[in-house]
This record gives sequence, C-alpha cells and structure tokens, in this order.
Amino acid sequence: MEDSNPWKTLASEVKYDNNWIRLTEHQVLNPSGGKGIYGEVHFKNLAIGILPLDENYNTWLVGQYRYPLKAYSWEIPEGGGPFHEEPMESAKRELLEETGISAENWREIQRMHLSNSVSDELSIIYVATGLTQGIAMPEETEQLTIKKISFNEAYQMVLSGQITDSMSVAAILKAKIMILNGEI
Repeated sequence: MEDSNPWKTLASEVKYDNNWIRLTEHQVLNPSGGKGIYGEVHFKNLAIGILPLDENYNTWLVGQYRYPLKAYSWEIPEGGGPFHEEPMESAKRELLEETGISAENWREIQRMHLSNSVSDELSIIYVATGLTQGIAMPEETEQLTIKKISFNEAYQMVLSGQITDSMSVAAILKAKIMILNGEI
C-alpha cells in the first residue's frame, strides 16, 4: 500500500521553466477517481543548509529580504547545490560565500523535503565545526546581513517564531537534540 500510487496522470504540460525551477500542470484522476489538476514545481538544484558551530557553541545567521514572503528572514547559511556536484562541496562553497567561514569538520544531520505537496525540492543540512573566519563573497542577488550569536539565542529565535525558514528550524532543533545527547 505504501508504494502504490493512487493518482493517474492523464496529461502533463510545462507551464513555466527557468534555470532554477520548472512548473508542470498535470491533468489527473485523484485517488477517488475524480478529474482534477495538480501543479508540480520541480527544483533543478538541491537545497543546502549549513549550521556553523564554533567551540563555544556560537553560530552565524544570515539575514536577507525574501521576495516571496515580502519580509526579512533570519536563516542559517543556505543555497543551491547542482545535482552533478557532491552536496558537501556545495555546502562548503555556500558557507564560504555567505559568511566567509571555512570548516574542517562536516556532518550531515538532516535530509528533508521542503514542500512535498507541490514540490520535489530536497534539502540536505550539515553542521560545520572547526571554523576559520575569512571574507564573505555573496552573489549579486544577495544583500546579506551576517550575525554571530550563541546557539542558545538561535534556538530561542526558533521557539519564539523569529526564525521561520524550514531548513533553519529543522537544523537548529536537530542540533539542540544532538547537543543535549552529547553528539556535537
């Protein structure tokens, strides 16, 4: 039962396509047999997130205006990773690009789908330790504010709803459990 697909695709049409996403409209029969449409967003890159932690359990957040939300957002360093590139290499590049930080130690802590009702976007999240500070080099589309805070302050920002980005919430909550269990 878990592996069977109760949906039947009758026809599919690409409605929009760019370098990052493709939007396809499917004419379907739903699980009850009724006709309908289903919109699917295909992402052309992995979503990569990095939670940098120094030896004193400080972390770095990236603040930026998020156009779809029409709001400012505090997040862990994040970016896209091409499917042909090792995800950890994408993570190293994104951390350096957004914060200027490089790390000696990397650990994957979470894989998750970010909005599986409409999208196939897969996220891979890492904790980075053994940090060295360098110079940030954000992309031209990024106007970033970087702040170093204690991990506990970041955790409180999640609990109070000041951090709402799904990868950031997942990374910080997972890391909190790992810290409490002595795994980080």
